[in-house]
Amino acid sequence: MDELDLHYRTVLQALTAGRVVPFLGAGANLCGRPRETAWQPGRDFLPSGVELARHLARCFNCPAEASNDDLARVSQFVDVMTGSGPLYETLHDLFNHDFPPTALHRFLAGLPGLLESHGYPRRYPLIVTTNYDDLMERAYRELEEPCDVVSYVADGEKRGKFLHWKPDGEVVLIETPNEYRGLNVGERPVLLKIHGAVDRRGADNDSFVITEDHYIDYLTRTNLTNLIPATLAAKLKRSHLLFLGYGLSDWNLRVILHRIAGEQKLNYKSWAIQRHPQELDKQFWFRRDVDILNVDLSEYVTALVRRIGEIEPLEAAR
Repeated sequence: MDELDLHYRTVLQALTAGRVVPFLGAGANLCGRPRETAWQPGRDFLPSGVELARHLARCFNCPAEASNDDLARVSQFVDVMTGSGPLYETLHDLFNHDFPPTALHRFLAGLPGLLESHGYPRRYPLIVTTNYDDLMERAYRELEEPCDVVSYVADGEKRGKFLHWKPDGEVVLIETPNEYRGLNVGERPVLLKIHGAVDRRGADNDSFVITEDHYIDYLTRTNLTNLIPATLAAKLKRSHLLFLGYGLSDWNLRVILHRIAGEQKLNYKSWAIQRHPQELDKQFWFRRDVDILNVDLSEYVTALVRRIGEIEPLEAAR
């Protein structure tokens, strides 16, 4: 049995037991997108982090020294030179669009039903994302699955707290995370947006952790697990993490991963799917007990779907 085959077997076992938390990075939105296809405003898919940085640089005439394809740096320039209002308005206009979910989003949304068809309990995973879009919500909506969204607030009076967006449209500020009882992980989908999100119903609750100042404020606050409801924190501490669409350049993720690992009393092997990793990437993930798999994300999803289809029904396996 080769390493990749062993990985798929291990992940499938953890998925059927409800012990995997997928982490979606910017690369998750590129799943299935042809490599030679460049993003432009008006295209029916989302930009990468570099493409978004270049778009903002063009919109606000950023000088070369303020851009360098660095999204946080470009956003910082825009915020300083024009204020957060124009930055937020530009981001809202971009993300306020019915982008179709990728194969990855549809796979994650359909996973509970797929496993249930093989006799396993219908468990909904906690999904964590650093993206601002609503592709995951749209994937659930296609299946008529109501979902809870818990999203970080980056600016204003509520800065540093999380909002709970209920399926019925009510938005609740989570004032005391340890005492919040409005979420039942596993009973229906929960999407945790740790860098904020676009408000598709308007712009009132738009929130984007995107500038250098945002990241400094975000990462110097108390641990993430102390800011989110206790039920979600407990799930993170007792799960394998599956990083999809991340690279070593996502330095903010490194801090979050370090903090989550520090809160775990028991060890849970985690995995990162990253095409053509450099030696530095390998060593970084290895030191944090994260196995890195050199697999194209679209191919990885296809392989998981195929292998789940080959699972022996639970009743027959007993």
